[in-house]
Amino acid sequence: MPAFKKPGFQERQAAAASARSAALARYRARPPVDEATMAQRAARRQAREAAEAEKREAARREKEVAAEARRERERRAAADAEAAAKAKAEAAAQEKANAKARRVAERKNWTEEDRKAARDARYAARKARQGRR
Repeated sequence: MPAFKKPGFQERQAAAASARSAALARYRARPPVDEATMAQRAARRQAREAAEAEKREAARREKEVAAEARRERERRAAADAEAAAKAKAEAAAQEKANAKARRVAERKNWTEEDRKAARDARYAARKARQGRR
């Protein structure tokens, strides 16, 4: 078995030239381009691209509408929460005012013994708080 012999420059140049001529022969052997077929392909490609662009635009619009609806829901929820908090605060303030009015009305009906008992209770509570320190 003979050993591998590296091809020389002349052999490589000849191989490249034969490869070029074979590629050129394959290129020349191709059938000519039909203009009507090319026009049909271009029209189909443009129609496909237009359909894809319309589909992308519809998806973008749909996403935009969904985002706007979500923002509107969030605005309504925030407004409802704010109104509920305001109503709760007003109810608490009204209840506090009513309780104070009841206490004032009850104190008008107190006797001297009731006043003394309240004063003694306050004094005892103050002493109890001081004792904890």
